[in-house]
Amino acid sequence: MSKRGKIVIGMLAGALWAGGVLLIGAELDLPVFTLVPTVLGAFLAPGLIMLLMVARLAQRRFFEAGAMDGARFAPGSGGEIDQRVLRNTSEQLVLALCIWPAAAVLLQGDGPGVIVALGLGFALARLAFWAGYHLSPPLRAFGFAASFYPTVAVSGWALLRLLASLSVA
Repeated sequence: MSKRGKIVIGMLAGALWAGGVLLIGAELDLPVFTLVPTVLGAFLAPGLIMLLMVARLAQRRFFEAGAMDGARFAPGSGGEIDQRVLRNTSEQLVLALCIWPAAAVLLQGDGPGVIVALGLGFALARLAFWAGYHLSPPLRAFGFAASFYPTVAVSGWALLRLLASLSVA
């Protein structure tokens, strides 16, 4: 199968993942009064994954002479791949920090469980992205899509809810 074909399959699987994360999250029965701790807690699992990524890079730097002094990792090396994964994870997590809290407020009638599911789904998807990148770069498509698409989907859902509330008012 071609690289493009593998990427398309990963993207489609990521889209299915996004739907599942939101559907499962909507079914989690969490009381609304726990909204703030729920939103804060939703970022724990993604934060722990980032901690693992930073720790892995620190370990690599400790054992690679040139990298120990702050030099760049060799192109295509495990260290360089880990840096790419961390950079992409940081970008996606900043996006999530901008969107998930507002979505939690706008969707609180649908259950704050959506945000918890987003956090757990994000953490698992980032692990898949990390592993896929090391195994074969096209295999990272699922992990990317599975962590990006749920954020896109929940932002659309929240915007629809906001527009619906504005039209009623």
